[in-house]
Amino acid sequence: MANQNDSFIREVNEELRSEQVRAVWLRFGGVIIILAVLVVLGTIGKVAYDYWRDTSASASGDEFLAALTLAKQNRTDEAIAALNKLEADGHGSYPVLARMRAATLQAQKGDTAAAIAAFKAVADDKNVEAPVRDAARLRAAYLMIDGGNYAEVAAQVEPMAVAGNPMRHSAREVLGLAAYKAGDFAKAKSWFEAIVGDDQSPRNVASRAQMLLDVMAAGDANTPAG
Repeated sequence: MANQNDSFIREVNEELRSEQVRAVWLRFGGVIIILAVLVVLGTIGKVAYDYWRDTSASASGDEFLAALTLAKQNRTDEAIAALNKLEADGHGSYPVLARMRAATLQAQKGDTAAAIAAFKAVADDKNVEAPVRDAARLRAAYLMIDGGNYAEVAAQVEPMAVAGNPMRHSAREVLGLAAYKAGDFAKAKSWFEAIVGDDQSPRNVASRAQMLLDVMAAGDANTPAG
């Protein structure tokens, strides 16, 4: 008898659940179908977008390599034109890489002013990632050493010459070189000593800094007293 009662109760519960499901479907079935369709369309859209992005980035990569090949062949003007086109029409990271490489080629051509302006434009572009902007600032500053003054160079890179900044070593070097070029040997010495005294300074940067410190020390030793 107990088994019959349990069986009856189970049947009633199943019937109730079926009725509840039917009621929910009648009330929300249309919404559920719409949501399911949207999920499917969203998935299709994402797959299509990923395919388009990857294909476009791959094509941009090929264009970038082609431009580098032109540069290696000393076809500089053609390379710059190709890089400018990639900057305008490229995808992924290639437009900003094209901007940086085009600026480098302009410097190699001897058009230093245009190269500095191009690097500064990258450095000031908020849409570019911070490390790339800092690298562009450094490139501009190095080019400014010969033609600019210390204040102009410092405006570009002095904020990076602080402890903890991963680019501090190069920033200190360019500041030291700019000060040395300007004849401010005391300031140059302080920047080069900061490089030598930093245990994390790359060996090549520290070696150049020590060499210039030695040159300045030898100059002081050869300067007549009084």
